[in-house]
Amino acid sequence: MVVSISELYGKKIITSDGRHLGEVKAVIVDVQEGLVSHLLVIDFDTMKREEDMREVLKKSSILYKRVKTVGETIVVSSRDE
Repeated sequence: MVVSISELYGKKIITSDGRHLGEVKAVIVDVQEGLVSHLLVIDFDTMKREEDMREVLKKSSILYKRVKTVGETIVVSSRDE
């Protein structure tokens, strides 16, 4: 699936079973791979400087490999799938 990064910002994210996870606030790109790795559902501005980025990614992001479709909303697989 090829999607422009700018198309992702502001889209609502829901699971395939209908749970609302948030809205895309930032996109994390793996520069070495040249691929989107995570969708962040909090603003970078609200993060504290001392917060560990790994913890933020665990709690406030969705792995992009979970994305099933991108349309009006972004549908991601449930963790169980």
